[in-house]
Amino acid sequence: MDDTKHEAARRGAIYNLIAGESVERLAALSDGIFGVAMTLLLLDLHVPARELIHGEADLRAALLALSPQLLVYLMSFITLGIFWVGQQTQLNHLKKSDRHLTWLHLAFLFLVTILPFSTRLLTEFITYRTALITYWFNILLLGGLLYACWARALHARVVKDGLATEFHQAIRRRIIGAQTLYAFGALLCVISTYASIAFIILVQLNFALAPRLRWLARI
Repeated sequence: MDDTKHEAARRGAIYNLIAGESVERLAALSDGIFGVAMTLLLLDLHVPARELIHGEADLRAALLALSPQLLVYLMSFITLGIFWVGQQTQLNHLKKSDRHLTWLHLAFLFLVTILPFSTRLLTEFITYRTALITYWFNILLLGGLLYACWARALHARVVKDGLATEFHQAIRRRIIGAQTLYAFGALLCVISTYASIAFIILVQLNFALAPRLRWLARI
């Protein structure tokens, strides 16, 4: 009996060593999930009901009423874009993955699938601080898991050889810096949830278009 248990444990250990090694398959799965999440964001946007529109003024008023939803949609689309770039940057510099790292990335992708829900919650309750904090917490968890993925990659020594120390520091600094700014943006909901959203969008645009301010360029 003891020999049987030992053999089963040995086989399990061998399986764990070879499971989840493909970076390419992980990247392909990531592309699909991000694509679906981005599409789901758009499905929550609806054209104004035809029966409620009786003239140009009605249409302009209906479109104006949609502007908060468009604002949150823009924020979420950029959020997904930034995190997709962040994850792909990490995956592109891995020579392979391992079981633990793969599951960390899968947990990260799970949070990506939650973002359309967080977005919908915020669009429906855009003036509520709880909705804003829930949305921010989704971003916080995404950033935390992305940081954990890189830490695990370094610990498991699956990062490609020849990468300078500055590269590792840049990834960590980028994540921490962005999360710090997002947290500040979330705190602005004490003043107004719209102030939080506006600040977060400005931060995202800065990261998406490349830092223009000196103090942000160091993040």
